[in-house]
Amino acid sequence: MWAEYVAGVLLVVGSFFSLMASIGLLRLNDVYMRMHAASKAGTVGSGLMLLALAVHAGELGVTTRAIAGILFFLLTAPVSAHLLARAAFVVGYRPCAQTKTDAYSDMLRGSSDK
Repeated sequence: MWAEYVAGVLLVVGSFFSLMASIGLLRLNDVYMRMHAASKAGTVGSGLMLLALAVHAGELGVTTRAIAGILFFLLTAPVSAHLLARAAFVVGYRPCAQTKTDAYSDMLRGSSDK
């Protein structure tokens, strides 16, 4: 009985994070901001929903696969977001005007001055 309530709460919270990720994809200004929303909030939302699946199922096989999926999300989402952001920067897509600090450009300028 308690597992259904816990799973329900996890699903609602995970759905909220996934909704925030999708709104971020629509509303934010440039690829870097959108990537941040998708990788952070999307990973948390997906992880919470997989955790809800593990709690609700209550079977060892399902729980093991759900935890493996969570670990997969946690290990791959930040790396892929970083690689996509770097690729966008290398091909010339610069951050929007609302970005206050462009640390990567500053770092590249500093290394070319030496």
